[in-house]
Amino acid sequence: MIPHLALILCFQLLGEVLTRALDLFLPGPVLGLVLLVALFVAFPKVAEAVRPTANGLLSHLSLLFVPAGVGVVGHLATFSDYGPVFLIALLVSTPLAIGAGALTFVGVARLTERAND
Repeated sequence: MIPHLALILCFQLLGEVLTRALDLFLPGPVLGLVLLVALFVAFPKVAEAVRPTANGLLSHLSLLFVPAGVGVVGHLATFSDYGPVFLIALLVSTPLAIGAGALTFVGVARLTERAND
């Protein structure tokens, strides 16, 4: 488990280093994830080896939201000042994010159907 977790974190670090070194607009962890997926596609056995560790992380994903919740409580005054703006941002961005996710899913499903044919 530790080597697999180290692999995931190394790819996050690699993405961060590349993003900063090349001055990319993409966040480092996102680039690291893309590189990790490329590794998994190239070497499916690595993906299978990392799968239990990744599933373990995903099963405890809610713990990663605790710092965000603490930050919200720590800045309640800011939220009271800008509450309507935050509400509008949430009401607009949530359907857009769901729509983008749905369209991405449909696109990937179509690509995988063509690959399987």
